[in-house]
Amino acid sequence: MNMKQLLKALIHTAQHLEEADIIIQNGKVVDVFSLEVFDADVAIKDGYIVGIGAYKEGKKIIDAAGKYVMPGFIDGHIHIESTMVTPSEFSRALLRHGVTTVVTDPHEIANVAGTKGIQYMLDDGENAEIDIMVKLPSCVPATPFEQNGSTLTADDLRPFLKHHNVIGLAEVMDYPAVLKADDGMLDKIMMATDRNMKVDGHAAGLSDEALNVYSIASIRNDHEAVTAIEAKSRARRGIHVLVREGSAAKDLIAILPSITERNSTRFSFCTDDKHLDELVEEGTVNFAAQLAIKHGLDPLIAIQMATINNAVCHQLNDKGAVAPGYAADLLIVEDLQKLHPTVIIKDGKVVDANTLQTKRAAIPASVKQSINMKKVYKESLRIPLQDGQKAMLIEALPGKLITNKVVEKVKINNGFFEAEAKRDQLKIAVCERHHATGSIGVGIVKGLNLKNGAIASTVAHDSHNLVVAGTNDEDMLIAIEEIEQMQGGLIVVDQGKILASVPLCVGGIMSDKPYEEVVKELHHLNEQLSVVAEGSQNIFMILSFLCLPVIPHVKLTDKGLFDVDSFQHIDVEYEG
Repeated sequence: MNMKQLLKALIHTAQHLEEADIIIQNGKVVDVFSLEVFDADVAIKDGYIVGIGAYKEGKKIIDAAGKYVMPGFIDGHIHIESTMVTPSEFSRALLRHGVTTVVTDPHEIANVAGTKGIQYMLDDGENAEIDIMVKLPSCVPATPFEQNGSTLTADDLRPFLKHHNVIGLAEVMDYPAVLKADDGMLDKIMMATDRNMKVDGHAAGLSDEALNVYSIASIRNDHEAVTAIEAKSRARRGIHVLVREGSAAKDLIAILPSITERNSTRFSFCTDDKHLDELVEEGTVNFAAQLAIKHGLDPLIAIQMATINNAVCHQLNDKGAVAPGYAADLLIVEDLQKLHPTVIIKDGKVVDANTLQTKRAAIPASVKQSINMKKVYKESLRIPLQDGQKAMLIEALPGKLITNKVVEKVKINNGFFEAEAKRDQLKIAVCERHHATGSIGVGIVKGLNLKNGAIASTVAHDSHNLVVAGTNDEDMLIAIEEIEQMQGGLIVVDQGKILASVPLCVGGIMSDKPYEEVVKELHHLNEQLSVVAEGSQNIFMILSFLCLPVIPHVKLTDKGLFDVDSFQHIDVEYEG
């Protein structure tokens, strides 16, 4: 059926001249435009809503029995790779929560495998049960101050604009390049805006003046506000606020006071990054909406933020509402406080999310063999310090991607730093793993609450080098060697023994297994984390963001300790 034939069929069905595929009767329609609920039937034909009103004749009748009919949830920004499963498996895990569309940025796999990684995500996304809309990664690498697996220019990205699921340019993290009007960055931005596509922001810690520049550059949404004041500042500059609630970054409650019925259309929910075990248990933006309602937000505003607001923000013009001409991605829920779907309709078909089976795209060999590093020796992990000398530490903060710069006295043994778990001073190292350069950055971290042993991961945003933290060099070295052998993943080591691991052979950041198996591996990992750490639920997510040099205030790259505020590398030794 061509588009003209489809349009004729929809018009005829709206007028009762053709039979609808599905009619939902006796339901209460959630109107995200006027923030009200009203009684009406909903008629569906060929994957679209064709009418709300009185419809009695249809091939299938669903009796909503007084329940609420609402749009499927839309996640405004998520990195699928952070769930550690492939797009098709991610889709199976998420649809059961009523999330029918996501907007994703594949910059994680792009930093590992370049254009081949992006193409794989698009190919496997075609097998997904939900709609996976892609924004092309704008900053690969995120900064020039670390080594990653690939560099992507506007010319590298441009061919992907022809793909029907590509809808814009993803988060612009290299804000110095924007502020300096760098030609390469402007080429990427204009590549999108010339096609009337949207550009996403990443304005972590930016001043109001820098936000002015972002808006001038047509960067009109951002997910990095962490306070109500920051959220208001963005909204006042025409920047749509994506309220983030993920695994490591939990900003919703702090931002909530800035949201009112007057400005709510300028706010949406997003996830950014979420571990699979939490996603399977909670979902993503459905959970954010529930949390917002629990903390006093009007349920209709919460639903609006999780549906139509994201659709408008990303120009998904036929999604996010129960209205004629919109895609029939619908949920039937009993309670507007809890928002648990009893019926899920995707593309006009009722789906049983618990029994879905999907095809998988072939994984390129180069994407599955991505660990290429030099052997790491104990000497490479040393931090030379003089007796009595203070050191600059990275302080990880619970529920935040932002870290603090902390100066403390540390233990020094024979001219080198020695980790002390009782003082919460651990060693952390980032080892380049893409080109076997042997580049290793070493620092000191607090806030991980690791009491013994070591943990390591090749999920290390955004360059995804190997990051390891520990209380002793011996366990750190074992963790590094084992991760190299399994071509990437997560690992817990204590007293020379491997307690648990999660192999991630797809770019070192995703598993090639069904999501149910990966969840079991993650549960075992978390159980074993309790042996070596306190409060360990999100320790790997926290660890992964200690390497991201575009989030204030101090991070660690393979080239050393990095001061995000001054945007330069600094010494661990403190001379102040």
